[in-house]
Amino acid sequence: MQRITIIGTGLIGTSVALALRKASTETEILGFDANPAESAAALALGSIHSALPTEQAALESAALSNVVVLAVPVFAILDWMPRLAAVMKPGQLVTDTGSTKLQITESAQQLFTADTAAFLPGHPMAGKESGGAALAEASLFRGAMWLFTSTSPETPASSAWRALVAAFGCRTMDLDAARHDTLCAWVSHMPQMVSTAISALLLDEFGDDPALTAIGGRALREMTRLGASPYSMWRDVALSNTEPLAATLHAVEQRITHLRENLRTPELREEFRKANTFRAAPNAPKPPTA
Repeated sequence: MQRITIIGTGLIGTSVALALRKASTETEILGFDANPAESAAALALGSIHSALPTEQAALESAALSNVVVLAVPVFAILDWMPRLAAVMKPGQLVTDTGSTKLQITESAQQLFTADTAAFLPGHPMAGKESGGAALAEASLFRGAMWLFTSTSPETPASSAWRALVAAFGCRTMDLDAARHDTLCAWVSHMPQMVSTAISALLLDEFGDDPALTAIGGRALREMTRLGASPYSMWRDVALSNTEPLAATLHAVEQRITHLRENLRTPELREEFRKANTFRAAPNAPKPPTA
């Protein structure tokens, strides 16, 4: 690949660029961000070869690129898609890193045809609680799952992109877009909202009381870590995956009510048994290794 344009040089986009620099040293990587400070930071890190100054410059670069990566929030992805479809041709590829996939995949089916570039919807299950190019790492995706929800035939460009994702150290999986959004509501979106609720509740209850942080240990840190995540990204997740996410939160509400009502009964022991069984399963989430 001679040229890749990355639209959105925050944490994910800049980490993609850094991973690309390691995986394909001959590829020219150009980046654009609506916040010039982010593209400047990405350039300073050496992740991109050039920072594109305007949206028009990004579109002109896209027209000359093998691949365009949309590493912006979901509604920004949906906004960029028709503009890219208008300037890119067969043989080229547009892909994305959006956290929800149904709207993006359905839009791609309408916009990207045999007369345009191909579109490969993607979602790397990796990130940090805080964003920004300054926190980017080439190793961010190592060992992570990169999900795809394509409904279109494979093209040479999409096969090449899948190979690069594998070179990042990722595992990959193909899912139906609706199933993707349901599963991610459970494993990613709901935990974020629960952590946000706990963090906001603690602020309301204790304010800046130093005793709280002095006493709070690992449990407090782990349960509130995601509370540092930016609203700007999670707003689009909540708006584009409302029903599956609301269903998971309702289920959590019911489960917490069940716990509250059974603090003095054997049902509490049964809940701990189920939780321990889940955590002991071979495929249960494990802490990252160094």
